[in-house]
Amino acid sequence: MNLKFHPVADKSELSNNDQLHVSLDEEEILICRENEDYYAISYYCSHATLALEGGYIYNSKIICPYHGAEFCLKTGQALTAPANEEIKKYPLSIEGTTISIGVEQV
Repeated sequence: MNLKFHPVADKSELSNNDQLHVSLDEEEILICRENEDYYAISYYCSHATLALEGGYIYNSKIICPYHGAEFCLKTGQALTAPANEEIKKYPLSIEGTTISIGVEQV
């Protein structure tokens, strides 16, 4: 896998338990912050293709604000119904205050 990291945000743009929607190489991504941990996941729930933005973050999980499905922020795994498919998890790098996301290059 050939990853290229793209700077997409500054850490100052996210407060604790905050989220930021970014578009990168035609992919919709949600950056989530919980305490000092940052994650990059698919912007959309695998259950009904609705935005996860605005979902409640706790214990390294996010709850879909529409139907309550829970996803692991570390792995993208679907943890509760109605979702049964994982969401995409993106590699994330932080250098200084710059947040970069890794996307596969073809």
